[in-house]
Amino acid sequence: MAGHRLAVEMSSRLVVIGEIARPHGLRGEMRVTPLTDRPERFEGVTECVLWDQARDTRERCRITAARRQGAAVLVFVAGCETVEAASALVGRLIALPEDEALPLPPGRFYPWQMEGCRVLTEDGRDVGRVTRIEHSPAHDLWVVADGTRERLIPAVAEIVVEVDLAGGRVVIRPPDGLLDL
Repeated sequence: MAGHRLAVEMSSRLVVIGEIARPHGLRGEMRVTPLTDRPERFEGVTECVLWDQARDTRERCRITAARRQGAAVLVFVAGCETVEAASALVGRLIALPEDEALPLPPGRFYPWQMEGCRVLTEDGRDVGRVTRIEHSPAHDLWVVADGTRERLIPAVAEIVVEVDLAGGRVVIRPPDGLLDL
């Protein structure tokens, strides 16, 4: 399969659309958990990136077939023709370059768009800048650094009051103690 993929420049931003959950059948097909509001997106994708976050590697690949099955998507990738090859890809993220991201409705944003935004409390206290996004099963966590320390801010409606991407700022209402951790 390595002959069908090329290394992707590490500086490219990616929009993750799914995670390979397990092999499906014996011919290399894979069951993918969609990480997008539009799982039908897979049916129009041919070129994508397989991202192994643990090893911090990204490789271009070609999706040769995709179909929905319940909440999952079943995908064939060029060069992946056995259950063993599919098993080796479990846990990889399927991503697209940011320039292929679908436009979002007003008030919605991609997590990577938060990077670099200044974070302020409602009373104007400067908490720092979003330096990266951590993903957890429940919700994203913004890593916010102020030069001396990092804080994890849950990206949830109860805390995030306002997002101003054009102005590069986010206003939060942190519960008592969150900023002291």
